[in-house]
Amino acid sequence: MSAASGPHFYLGVDGGGTGCRARIEDEAGNVLGQGLSGPATTRLGIDVAWASIARAFGAATEEAGFGPAELARTYAGVGLAGIGRKGALEALQAIGHPFRGIAFTSDGMGACLGAHSGRDGAIVIAGTGSIGLGFVEGRDLRVGGYGFPISDEGSGADLGLKAVQLALRAHDGRQDRSALLTEIMQRFHDDPMEAVAWMDRATATDYAALAPTVMRHADQGDAAGRRIVQSAAEQIDTLVRTLFDKGAPRVTLLGGLASPLEPWLAPDVRRRLKPADGDAVSGAIILARRLAREASASDK
Repeated sequence: MSAASGPHFYLGVDGGGTGCRARIEDEAGNVLGQGLSGPATTRLGIDVAWASIARAFGAATEEAGFGPAELARTYAGVGLAGIGRKGALEALQAIGHPFRGIAFTSDGMGACLGAHSGRDGAIVIAGTGSIGLGFVEGRDLRVGGYGFPISDEGSGADLGLKAVQLALRAHDGRQDRSALLTEIMQRFHDDPMEAVAWMDRATATDYAALAPTVMRHADQGDAAGRRIVQSAAEQIDTLVRTLFDKGAPRVTLLGGLASPLEPWLAPDVRRRLKPADGDAVSGAIILARRLAREASASDK
């Protein structure tokens, strides 16, 4: 029996901006091994992203007890943050690997595949950033998600930005003070120039770190907090409705802000949301299984 004959295995990798997860399954869907590593996004460079992917799948293959013979019968699917950057996909496809075959997609599309078990559908991700993504009858859907601060409405970064803006207005007397706005200004020692200095080096992640504070005050009835969160929820409502308008048969809300924001969404949107079937690693495994089917069909 050749190294590539025998049962196939399927590796799924979800490479995100905060970490990378890998899982290996057999034909029946049994989990054989799992692995974790640090951030995997093309923003850090292709070499860094691939090194993180390799650490995650290396840990999974080690746990599965795989050697070269098993890897040669493994199809891999990789969902990766930032794969849309110019030249990223071509650079990844040029890297040598030990698998029977490998397919790449964005981390968002991997999450969408997992959420709907590979069927047509869409997701709205509300986390540090925000975006609407989906597949319908062979078409890819995309709504928003062009990056903070020009886009990513309703995201954690957007919540943080709005809180700092209102806090500065309250400091000037242009806006009523509230517990939230007072707490935000205390972070800058009540000095607008400290806020300016922070802004000069702050990333979307830094702004998003303020989102839990905004949500906490909003849930406690703070007027400014409620205004900010209600506005964010309306932006998420619009993303969801737009995906339905574009033909998505089902939409799932994902991301770190999904649960906190859901009670603030419009009733019609909440009613139409569907829970996720599986995670982004499940989606990457679906991609790997599709690759195996395509390879099998072309061999016939």
